[in-house]
Amino acid sequence: MKDFFRRAPKPQTSERRDQQIPDNVWVKCQKCGELTYQKQFQDALKVCPKCGHHARMSAQEWIALLMDEGSFIEHDVDLQSRDILGFVSPKDNYEAKLDAMIQKTGSNDVIISGSGMIEGYPLEIAVCNFDFMGGSMGSVFGEKVARATERAAERRVGLVTINASGGARMHEGLFALMQMAKISVALTRLAQARQPHISLMVDPCYGGVSASYASVADVILAEPGAHIGFAGPRVIEQTIRQKLPPEFQTAEFLLDHGMIDAVVPRPDMRAALARLLRLYRVTVDQPNFAFNQVAGHE
Repeated sequence: MKDFFRRAPKPQTSERRDQQIPDNVWVKCQKCGELTYQKQFQDALKVCPKCGHHARMSAQEWIALLMDEGSFIEHDVDLQSRDILGFVSPKDNYEAKLDAMIQKTGSNDVIISGSGMIEGYPLEIAVCNFDFMGGSMGSVFGEKVARATERAAERRVGLVTINASGGARMHEGLFALMQMAKISVALTRLAQARQPHISLMVDPCYGGVSASYASVADVILAEPGAHIGFAGPRVIEQTIRQKLPPEFQTAEFLLDHGMIDAVVPRPDMRAALARLLRLYRVTVDQPNFAFNQVAGHE
């Protein structure tokens, strides 16, 4: 009878289950906790099939997703940040941290920039890699984006920036803060060349990046659920001593309040960017195109 009335095994704790999940087989959604096969997750462009949460992608993954195969040519590869101020902290060594980030990400800094095509439409692109020191904006970050902007103006093509950042890099002080002005000046030259700047904000986009060039664009897009703002919600609540509205600083909240132009799911992003590049190219090359079409002229 003892054997017949055996006790049921104790349910495994979530911590134990997590320990038993091999990294290369399953992926756990950070929002809903759903488990998805790694290959299925990659095929879905890192979008959770249950709740639609958009996981972060590296700069290399964004370029592979958006650019026509074989069209991307990277520029300014050799630019590398250095310890301009001789930054010293009891807990932080800037030079050692830079070396560690370069080894981890395979890039010299946050930004990967270059020339390429999306569905046959030429453009310049600058993509943030949040894995590199939280996408923080230093002197090389600003220089790369400014150069990409100037190349777009010279070539008379559109500029696409994909922005994910925690803000200016404290290790470079004033040199980091000046990058906001540098990029903004370069964008005025792009506007004079009558070429568009299309800004895509992905999770998270905060600080000086969201407060400067990422918000100075002809079209501002965002991914669903992306957190976008200047200071974080916790800091704001502590400062104003008030409870913030639900979903504050999400892409959907900003869309409802007129701060961005559209929220575009990741699977539709390539087609959306190609359409914008096509529309802006028609407008620039043939300024009377829309009027003639409406009026019925050839």
